Order: sequence, then structure tokens, then C-alpha cells
Amino acid sequence: MDTNMENLIELEHYKIQKPEHWASNINDNQLIEHIKESDFSNKQTDEGRDYCFFLDKIYYTNDNESSEYACLAYTLNEPANLERASVTDIVVEENETYIIHRISVLREGVLIDKISDTKIKVLDSENQSSGGILNSNKKINITIKDLRLYDVLIMEDSRVKIFTERDFLRKEFSKYVWISPDTYWAYGNYKFTFINDREKTIVYKKTFFRDENGNVLEPEINYLKKGERFAVEKENYINTVDINRELSPFIDFATHSNWVDLSNYIYPIYEEIYNKASLVDFAPNLVEKLDAITTKDEQLQFAIDYVQNHVYYVYNADEMNGHKPQEPAITYQNKQGDCKAKSVLLKVILDYIDVDSSIVLVNFNTDYYIKYYSPSLLTFNHVIVKINYKDETYFIDATIRDEFGLIENRGFIFFRHYLEIKPNQELQVRKPYKFPYYCINEKVEFNAKNTTGELKLTTTYKGNRANSMRRYFKNTNKREVIDSWNNFLFYTLNYNNDRNGTDIRNIFTDAAIEIISDDKKLNEFTIQYNATIENPYFIDDQKNRFMMYFDRNMVKENARDFMHKDFPFWHNFDNEKYEINVYTDQKIDTQEKYTIQECTINNPYFDYVSRKKITKNGGTAYIDFKPLVNLEIPEKDFEEFRSAHHTIADSNTGLGIDIIEEGLMNTLKFNFKKIFK
Repeated sequence: MDTNMENLIELEHYKIQKPEHWASNINDNQLIEHIKESDFSNKQTDEGRDYCFFLDKIYYTNDNESSEYACLAYTLNEPANLERASVTDIVVEENETYIIHRISVLREGVLIDKISDTKIKVLDSENQSSGGILNSNKKINITIKDLRLYDVLIMEDSRVKIFTERDFLRKEFSKYVWISPDTYWAYGNYKFTFINDREKTIVYKKTFFRDENGNVLEPEINYLKKGERFAVEKENYINTVDINRELSPFIDFATHSNWVDLSNYIYPIYEEIYNKASLVDFAPNLVEKLDAITTKDEQLQFAIDYVQNHVYYVYNADEMNGHKPQEPAITYQNKQGDCKAKSVLLKVILDYIDVDSSIVLVNFNTDYYIKYYSPSLLTFNHVIVKINYKDETYFIDATIRDEFGLIENRGFIFFRHYLEIKPNQELQVRKPYKFPYYCINEKVEFNAKNTTGELKLTTTYKGNRANSMRRYFKNTNKREVIDSWNNFLFYTLNYNNDRNGTDIRNIFTDAAIEIISDDKKLNEFTIQYNATIENPYFIDDQKNRFMMYFDRNMVKENARDFMHKDFPFWHNFDNEKYEINVYTDQKIDTQEKYTIQECTINNPYFDYVSRKKITKNGGTAYIDFKPLVNLEIPEKDFEEFRSAHHTIADSNTGLGIDIIEEGLMNTLKFNFKKIFK
């Protein structure tokens, strides 16, 4: 390729030039003036931290572009930081340009320009480039030669995104979220400025800011008219947010609007696309197949399966925020499209078979924050389909693959907030949900005779569990699957406490696992595990023998350990049902406390029932867990909710039996134990 041509292509993605008129204008002498040691900076250096002398960030927006400017100077006192600074990658979107204004170092009081020592390469960004995800992003690779330990690096740069006609949403609306800075850095001076140069007013909302005692303040709302700016400025600043327990303070900036106006803005755009062409005209073969299906249930399943599995999912991050949906005829013809295109095609097919549906906007990643943000269409990053069928509401993600079942048996998508693309809509909150089926239904049979144990697990998975287990069995080596079950059972049978360090394959000899059935309409996937165990008893230090089966998966550690102050616990557990049979040819203690212990928990968020049936040679435990899901547990209820999970963990996840050893001394010992219980 000729060099000039190469440079032309690169210049689309990066430039070296002076900052814009709205950015800071700082000369070399002022720079040196800003980089002065102080008691505060010396303290950071003494503690072995790196130090940022100043960071000046500006976000500028008008009706044609949005730009981010940053000028910062920081120490390279740590080898890891020196390494990171020497080679950096900047990812730019389509129609976005990275602009370098200054790269310098201050070395022993002398300012040295490093642009001549900088090599810049433009690469395709491979981030998320597989699995149906296309990315037109580019990666600007910046290598700076001869950076030295104890240099102060000065970087001044901008990124500018020019809106094209396709970016109609970004032209019309602005959205930006400022998040308080990284807790690692100490800053001599930290400044962030938002400049509104748009015709429309911007609303900004300060959320999760705290008073001097660490208590969260009420959100504060203000407005910026055209030409106005907002700034946050701090000196000798370390962000003290406890990132493991607290949410970082943030400010949400958005074009001032409300949900009703936004839904009325977006609805006609989709409506026009729906009406472009009829399914009969552009997909006669598909119509023929639909017409040949005799029941509405199966037509609906066929429609969802078709769009999910026969239309390839292409995802382009830039396109999600601001491009009109592709016409369904094109999606059908090309057999590919993004989430908007696939959802629109599914809706057009559902209209043909007379199933009520609508497109909804969601953002699974920031779902929790949506209630704190100001209304904005740019909050959403994904599109799914809402279906009303037989008095029930379902949500279908048209981009998922390998999902099966009639609509009531398909997987459940967990999220709370959505905006329906219909006229006059408010932001909606989904109702909490109870599964109409058991996601896991398992029968365990553990029988010991002489010195050998026979173990059989028969498990039926349904919904999301069936989909993921089907994928797991399809994509995983059989030996690895068996090892996984063996490893789980090693702990479940308590062998980790009497034969730790033993090769698990030597404990569960001849272990085998098979798929018993796979019903694609009921979306039920049933497997069976079998193994023989020589020496099936757990033996304690006093040589007492026990048979134990306690399923640790029933213990929801994330509920028991949850410690966040700002973020409520998100309840998304499965319906589970177990029958656990543990039997031996030995006599057992039928009065042992944990053997006969049962529990009943009924609270607003879940029902958990454990029942036992004990005989002289063993017993059966029946466990039933039904949670109310897709909701946040309010703070006032959380400790009671946590305590109920502690109750489950206290030996209510299975069955343990104590063997009464034969012989006079053992009988006396057993009776003595009973008297003093």
C-alpha cells in the first residue's frame, strides 16, 4: 500500500493537533507550575502510591458532536504504571476520532516533548468480535519510547464523535454519566466540567453523594441551558468510597424530557418499519410453514425458534444507540440482524399469527440504575419482545440461541425496568415472578450394603436450567462432566472430611452419566448419574460411621454473605425440589437430632419445606424451595431473609444417618449418648 494512502486511512481515526476553543488552554510554563511537590504528594509517594498532580476532564456536547477532553500529569514511580503508560490502547467507535494534543514528560525539572518518540498504530478492535458480534470499533495503539521510572507523564488528548444522519438519537438527545474517580489515585487537583452547547436543556442529577458521616444524600437535580457549564473541582483529593460496600457517587446528564414524550418520539419510527411490507410478500416460504402448523402454541414456538436460530445475530455497539431498525424484509432475506432487527422481524411474524406483542427497550447491565437516571432513550442498550399470550406476559430475547420449549416452558429473563414502544408510555417495572415449574427436580438414591454403596441421581432440569444443561452436555467432554459430578458428591457425602487428598475417580468407581430424555416442547432435560462406592460411610475420628447427603447448592451463600450498603439484594433463585433416599443394611439411630430435624420457612420472599420419613435402616428427605423472584429485597426485610437462609444451611439441605455399631459396648455407648442428649 502506498504510504500516503495509509496515512489518509489512519487520519480518520486519530490526529495530532491543538485542543478546541472550549477546552483548556495551558502552556508549558503553566504545566510546570502545576506539577509541584507538596506535603500531600510526598505522603502518597512515601506510602508507595502513584500520584496524579492534576486531572482536567471536560465533556462537551452540541447538536452535531460530542467530545471528551482530558489533560493530566501523573507519576511513573511504580514499574507496573511505567509499563502501562509505555503502551496503551484507545478504542474509538465509528465516526469517532482520537486527537492527541500533547505527550510530554517532566524529567528532573525539564519538560521533554515525547510526540516524536511516539509510535501510533490503528488496529481492528477484536473485543467482542466472535459469536455473532461485529465491531466496527478501531483500536489506537500508542507506544511511547524511553519512559523512565520517576518521570512525570503529561497526556493531553480528546476524542470527538461526529453524528451522522444515522445517529439520529444522539443528534436529538444527549446522555453522559460521570462516575467519581478511581479510588487508587490521589489527586493534587481534580476537575470535571460538562459543557452544554445544545439547543435543548440538559438535566443533571447527582446521586449517591454522601455527607461527612457517610450517609447518602437525597439526589439533587439541576438544569443546564445552552452555553452553560457544570464543574466538580477538588484539591488534595482521594476518593474514599468503599467500593466493596458502597456505590460510587455519579452524575447523570441527559437532555431534559419525560418518558411519555420519549415513547411518542420512538414509536412512529418503529411503526413505519413494521408497515413497510407484509410477511406474505417477503417471506412466502415461512408463511407456508406457519400455515401448516395446526395449533397456536406450536406456531408461536416455531416463530420464536425461527428468529432465534435461523437469523444470525450481528451486534454493533455503535448501531444500538441511534440507528433505525432494519426492515424485516431485509433481515429475512439476509438472515442476519442486530437485536432491533431480529425483534422487529419476530413481531411482524407474531402479528401474522395473531399473537399480541410489542417491542421493549431494556438495559440488563444498568437495570438497577435506571430508576436513578433521568428519562432518556440512550439509557437502553438492548431490544427484546414482550408477548401477551393466554393471560400471561412473557419476554423473549430474539438474540438468544439454543433455547427451547412452548412459551410457558422457555427460560425466564431477569430484569426490572423497560420502556414499551407504544404511544404515551411510562417506564414500567416488571412484577415479581413465581416459576410455574421446578427448574431442578432431583431424586437421589444412596443405598449401602455390606461395604459397598450404590448411588443414583435422576435430575430433571427445566427452563433456563434445561437450556444451559443441554449446552453444557453438548459442549463438554464426557469425562469432564463425570468429574464435575464426582467432585460435587465428594463434598455432598462429606468425604472431604475423612478421605481428603484421595483421587476422586478412585472413590466413585465406574461413575457414569447419561441423558435419559430431552423434551423440546416441555423444555425438560433429564439426566441420570450412577456410581459404586467402596466404603460408602463417612467415618469420624472416634470410628463412628455415618451416611450423609447434604447438597451445598441449596445453601445460597451470596444471600448469607451479602454486605452491600447501597445495593439491595437481587433475588433470582430457582424453584427446586429434591427427594433424598439414604438407606443401609445396618441399624441406625432413629432419634438422632439432625436425622429427624425438619423445617418450614414461609416468608414474603420464599417458602422452604423440609420433611423426613425415617425407618430403622434409613430415611427419605423431601425438600421443596419456592422463591418469589425478579425483585430487590428491601433493606428492612433483609436480615430476616438472611436469617432464614442460615436456617436452611443448618442441616436442612439433606439427610444424615448415624450407624449403631453391633456389640455390647457400642449399645451401652449409644444408650448413654441418648440419656445425656
